[in-house]
Amino acid sequence: MTTRQLGRSGLAVSRLGLGLAAVGRPGYINLGRAHDLPAERTPAALYARTAGLLDAARAAGIRYLDVARSYGRAEEFLARWLGERAVGRGRFTIGSKWGYRYTADWRVDAPVHEEKELSLARFTQQLAETRALLGAHLDLYQIHSAMAESGCLEDAALLRALVEGRRAGAYRAVGLTLSGPTSARTLALARAARADGEPVFDVVQTTFNCLEPSLAAPLAAAHDAGLGVIVKEALANGRLTAANTRPEDARLLGALGESAGRLGCGMDQLALAFVLARPFVDVVLSGAATTAQLASHLGALSLTIDPEMLATLAALAEPPTRYWQTRSMLRWS
Repeated sequence: MTTRQLGRSGLAVSRLGLGLAAVGRPGYINLGRAHDLPAERTPAALYARTAGLLDAARAAGIRYLDVARSYGRAEEFLARWLGERAVGRGRFTIGSKWGYRYTADWRVDAPVHEEKELSLARFTQQLAETRALLGAHLDLYQIHSAMAESGCLEDAALLRALVEGRRAGAYRAVGLTLSGPTSARTLALARAARADGEPVFDVVQTTFNCLEPSLAAPLAAAHDAGLGVIVKEALANGRLTAANTRPEDARLLGALGESAGRLGCGMDQLALAFVLARPFVDVVLSGAATTAQLASHLGALSLTIDPEMLATLAALAEPPTRYWQTRSMLRWS
């Protein structure tokens, strides 16, 4: 597995990482997920699934792991696996996120799954919770779904606390994740953010795929300036996979399937290869819920796509507003 440095953070990452959002809680926004998990989504069953995925990831050479406070028991599951497998610090680069609180009480049909608060108090509380589980394994701590309109990137006390945590060794790097059609403005604010003259952010994690590639230029500029770039939702929450049965996406799937057929690969592999081909992307997250999905995603690493295919895939792009409206309508399952 090829590795690289995550921007100026000094953290080593594999080109493909594993995110545990889909297996840390019983409900998630991914098409086809009803068929991916056991019928009884007990904590014991989901820990067993998580452990199996982590075992497969380690065997494949994956080095970056992604969790969050709001991913149900994802941090807890990861901490348990690290302990049971006696995994030493530094074997993986581990990132987590703060800002959302899990509120679904282990229910798929919960009226509210997450509650968001990007305050200094929430950061302080959740950092303590994360460190109680992950301890010295925590390398990257990120604001979860920072948005320009939230005001968190102009909160001087919060920015100072983020930098102080890095200085104190609570984590090695500070990051933020982006979401929504105003992500370019959010990224610009993040790049400008300073605390006592020191740049606050080392890493940005964002949605980027052939349906929503609008951040390509800002991400390239951010990467050139030293920020590490992590891509999430490279498969558009399952829209770019065979699990997508949405009638509205029939033409999209036809075009994607035809392109994948020409290369003799899966649609998921082609969609991941589109992202991996971008030089500004350091690591792409697999959100696999099964080891078979993870194996398929790993296959994208050996797939080479030429400029003509890149252009064909880029032509599938949707206006950002439409893309995010569609995502907001996807149901938890």
